[in-house]
Amino acid sequence: MKDFMEALRNRRSCYAINDQSPATKDQIQEIIDFALLHVPSAFNSQSSRIVVLLERSHKKFWNIVLETLRKIVPADAFAPTEQKISSFAAGYGTILYYEDERVVGELQTRFPRYADRFPTWAQHTSAMHQLAIWTMLENAGLGASLQHYNPIIDNEVRETWSLDPQWTLVAQMPFGGLVKAPDEKEFQPLDARRKAFD
Repeated sequence: MKDFMEALRNRRSCYAINDQSPATKDQIQEIIDFALLHVPSAFNSQSSRIVVLLERSHKKFWNIVLETLRKIVPADAFAPTEQKISSFAAGYGTILYYEDERVVGELQTRFPRYADRFPTWAQHTSAMHQLAIWTMLENAGLGASLQHYNPIIDNEVRETWSLDPQWTLVAQMPFGGLVKAPDEKEFQPLDARRKAFD
């Protein structure tokens, strides 16, 4: 229990990362596989799909993001955007979180009473995968953050890596070696955030 709580405590948004990974590719793959096997999903749908981009593919992904944003962000305001994207590209890899709409659709057909809930439950499933993987990456000595540049990058990313068109991109998680520790986290009062009744 204490180990799990400590792992969650240490999981933070880390933006200062580099391309030096203290974990091997096999260890990163083990983290992904463990999450895919053991993170729960509504109706045991197992609808989450994970794409891991390392090194050159990681750089290519963030170049796609950069050039997509260049087309829509005014040139005189682009410098901060470019700086932010470059900080993500400086990492070792990126995890893309997808949900398989084919699975969601099949569940909607099989269980029409809950049809309107399955898309929301798929988002819950994705979020649990994100937290589990993020926490395990931290335990492996890697810093990470969660980003959302979808849907403007979806088509090019799908075409570049020949991904299933039924997969919907939910989030992106750049990760890498820690350059510096994240800033201290501020907490809202617990009394305003939870209620308990006997």
